[in-house]
Amino acid sequence: MTLPAPIAVDAMGGDRAPDEIVAGAERAAAELDLPVVLVGDPDRVRSSLEVLPASEVIAMDEDPGRGVRRKKDSSLVRAAEAVRDGRASAMVSAGNTGATWGAALLRMGRIKGVSRPAIATPLPRPGHDTPLVLLDAGANVDCQAEWLVQFAQMGAVFARDRYGLDAPRVGLLSIGEEPGKGDGLRKEAHALLDDPSWAERCGATFAGNVEGRDLMAPGLDVVVTDGFTGNVALKTLEGAMRSLVGAVLGAFDTDDATRAAGDVLMPALLPLYGQLDPDATGGAMLLGVDGVCIISHGSSSATAVVNACRVAAESVSSGLVDAVRGAVGTPA
Repeated sequence: MTLPAPIAVDAMGGDRAPDEIVAGAERAAAELDLPVVLVGDPDRVRSSLEVLPASEVIAMDEDPGRGVRRKKDSSLVRAAEAVRDGRASAMVSAGNTGATWGAALLRMGRIKGVSRPAIATPLPRPGHDTPLVLLDAGANVDCQAEWLVQFAQMGAVFARDRYGLDAPRVGLLSIGEEPGKGDGLRKEAHALLDDPSWAERCGATFAGNVEGRDLMAPGLDVVVTDGFTGNVALKTLEGAMRSLVGAVLGAFDTDDATRAAGDVLMPALLPLYGQLDPDATGGAMLLGVDGVCIISHGSSSATAVVNACRVAAESVSSGLVDAVRGAVGTPA
């Protein structure tokens, strides 16, 4: 895949940095034939890939805003600056999510007209070719109704360009399907989303209120909510899936009969497990900033980094940022 500049991978971000991150970046360069550069401490990052030096690291448990402001030579900040300056086409990080959001926002800037960038996370749906896009998944804890409309537009553009959906169906996450259900934010947002004018710019349709049980069900393509609720929903799904997989594997190891049944069923279950594996998606897209930024899971493996680089490259090639600008932004 031909890109105007390499993908900048934050080598110092994540629970398994730098070794696992470096391994993933090297695999992405070799397996996907992508130009990739690493950003981090040259004394700790050992790789045949080019390393953009950064002497500081924003820790996973560090205050995001303070870290971005004070650690100007951190790998996160330098990766975002590389995109801003045209030395990189996109950035990928498995580091501190809030700091990644802040570094991308402060260094790349917002698309003109976008109120708040949002994290768009693809949720796999067994038996379906395309995932559901959930946003905001944690960037904006407190939201205004107008922002949720923009999240709907940006999510629809992402679903359309990333997954080839001609008319994405967008739902508003609430505590009931009726228009009057939910708190003040949900009621106000529903009234705004019920006006078809917002959807005309992104080719979407509003499906009304949806509930948490609908997040992995058919019939929807995008679900919008505030970052607090979205992050709780996302982590709840992750925990439930982990517990379910653990319970199934445990049941297959109860006795000789269940082990025999497991031998029969495992070949059929492994593809499903792979589909639900967070590493398969690579990461979430930060929509609304003036550049491509992929936020990967903190425990990302090398495989997750490979897939994150794939998503980053495809987002650059498809012109996703310009598509968001056309649907949500205002003329320069």
